[in-house]
Amino acid sequence: MVTWLKICGLRDPDSALAAADAGADFLGMAFVPGVRRQITPGQAESIIRRLRAELGERVPSLVGLFADQPVDEVNGVIERCGLDFAQLCGDEPREYWDEVAAPVIKQIKIRDDVSVLDCVERASGMVEEVVSAGHRAQLDKYERGALGGTGRAFDWRIARLLAERYDLMLAGGLTPDNVGRAIDEARPWGVDVSSGVETDGVKDASKIRRFAAEVRRADQPRGAQPSP
Repeated sequence: MVTWLKICGLRDPDSALAAADAGADFLGMAFVPGVRRQITPGQAESIIRRLRAELGERVPSLVGLFADQPVDEVNGVIERCGLDFAQLCGDEPREYWDEVAAPVIKQIKIRDDVSVLDCVERASGMVEEVVSAGHRAQLDKYERGALGGTGRAFDWRIARLLAERYDLMLAGGLTPDNVGRAIDEARPWGVDVSSGVETDGVKDASKIRRFAAEVRRADQPRGAQPSP
């Protein structure tokens, strides 16, 4: 099984190129007003222009992050920037998803303040709704008032039980030091990282490379060595 890799919260061309060179399958950019990693469509266009100039057809899938924004605004950014996916991080209802002009990755925030089985039962209905509508689900930790990622991990046993039934992307508190264990324990379809590959709030190319290498290592059969 190959674990898909998303590097999120990209704000400059060099970091985006570092993520692509490390083998990221998805590059995420946040268009959510007021979040620390917010960029404008114009800034995103500059990043994407550089990616296409240097990588051509090898540009990873481009993901825009949005949260409770007017769908016309979301679709305008998708069209202007040529995004491949829209990641919805707010409380957008199902009828909203169908109006988005790109495939949707819907963030589901996990509250792990009750038992694992209760958390799974509560989350499975939300995941089922997303998957049955033809979209992808991403699991992240719930934090009151937070839009987008929280940078904090939740109990990966919850993700494992859900991943037995659904293809899920795992986010929240992942770092180069723990992503291998997260993949081993949760067996997600993909992993998503932002703050875990930053130093002092800025994307760190060496951490991006380490994170990607640990993902590849975790995908290897036990005892095998990853390809160089």
